Amino acid sequence: MTALLDDPTAEDWEHARHARRVPARWRLPLYVGVGVEAVLLLWWAAFYPGLTSYDSAAYVSQVTTGYWSSEHSVAYNVLVWLALHVPGKLAVLTLAQTFLASAVMAYTCVALKGLGARARWTAPIALLLAMAPPTGAFVVYIWKDVPFTLCSVLAFAAGARLVSRRATRADWWVLAAALVGMGLFRNNGLGVALIAGLALAVGIRGRRVRLTVLTLFAVGLSLVLQLVVYPSLGIKQPAKSSVYSLNYHDVAVAYASEPGLFSASDKAVMAQVTPLADWTRGGSNCYVSDQLVLAWNFDRPAAERVNDRLMRIWTKVAKKRPDLVLNARICRGHIAWSPFPGPADRAAYTWIASPAPTPKELYGVAPPGSPMASNPNRFALYSNPVSYKLRHLAEFWYTAAKVKQLDWLLFRGATWCYIGYAALLVFARGRRMRSALALTGVMVGFQLTVLAANPAPLYRYMVGPMFIGAFCLALVPARRAGRDRKG
Repeated sequence: MTALLDDPTAEDWEHARHARRVPARWRLPLYVGVGVEAVLLLWWAAFYPGLTSYDSAAYVSQVTTGYWSSEHSVAYNVLVWLALHVPGKLAVLTLAQTFLASAVMAYTCVALKGLGARARWTAPIALLLAMAPPTGAFVVYIWKDVPFTLCSVLAFAAGARLVSRRATRADWWVLAAALVGMGLFRNNGLGVALIAGLALAVGIRGRRVRLTVLTLFAVGLSLVLQLVVYPSLGIKQPAKSSVYSLNYHDVAVAYASEPGLFSASDKAVMAQVTPLADWTRGGSNCYVSDQLVLAWNFDRPAAERVNDRLMRIWTKVAKKRPDLVLNARICRGHIAWSPFPGPADRAAYTWIASPAPTPKELYGVAPPGSPMASNPNRFALYSNPVSYKLRHLAEFWYTAAKVKQLDWLLFRGATWCYIGYAALLVFARGRRMRSALALTGVMVGFQLTVLAANPAPLYRYMVGPMFIGAFCLALVPARRAGRDRKG
């Protein structure tokens, strides 16, 4: 008996006996889910009820004043409205986001296991993602980008289940929900969903028709909701000056570069919106459209009135000098394709949200004397951490991660796209499984949609590839196990 107690493996046997009480197929998702949730709860408690931004205040303003608009995600606005009507308010929403993130990462680990990735690789990656400020703290933001990002990771994981040929009916439902969610939680998420779904349809033999139909249904459902259902419910469509703001900036970039392209009548139309000097000033920086369309003297009502004429100017420029329009798009989409930030003097550095407490005026949404300043729902946005020591520690960790020398690695989604592509290529070649390359679809979708329409280099637009690229690294050690010559 003494020998048994002194045996260093006795404790291991005891742990193993308890572990066997959990069915083998549930051990990995259970352990990953619980571990990730424990870390995310620390972020949640530190930043209770959640991290906020201008958008967070705008959501609350919309759903409590009755002015609903599909300029923001209506689906996320509904979640905000529901949260404001339960005890705990917005903290309930951010808590639900932590549970969703834990479940998504646990599911991803299981999906990659089907491709041969060992738990010893996937589980630590999930925990590191939960601990890292760019991904872990991101989960507790009151942002539509959080569920959108988690849906994109879910689509990647469901795709991995299909590629491994281990998909069940439940995995098909997961993929459908993820594609629909991407379209509902971000307006340009439709493009990501379309590219991700069609990439799977092209890459996976024997499932092409089903995947194509599923993708088109998911994208079509989101379009019907945005174009038909929302307006019928009285939800306002985005203003033309918002929808075409990037086109305005294209015109400004072209005008700053080649003013000779513009006739006297063109200039007269442009001057009705803002002085020509401001078009030059706004167009001189191709990285940020906000310097034009959010300037104090940019007359949005005037832009609404002459929008059709402004779009004719844009069409003329696009036909005569397509290079100038492409230059503006590629420059503004810098966050989508470049691992490194642009020049700081042109505001082309990586825009990273601050973990600081919510300001009293709610980022300008609730200035003194405004309706929002007297709205009692504003209190739901103010910071109230469970422990101020924990908050200070979390702020320190978050701020330390913003060191400029590591910006390319920690906050640039483009870097993780390229890491993910390389890892999937190594895995596909090692396994001789070309179908695995279909998993690049989500990351390609992110890069192309952000490149096509992006106002500024905000890191949050490319967080999805940070999750996906990191998980792809777990496939590199699995590249030689059980080659599938038919993939």
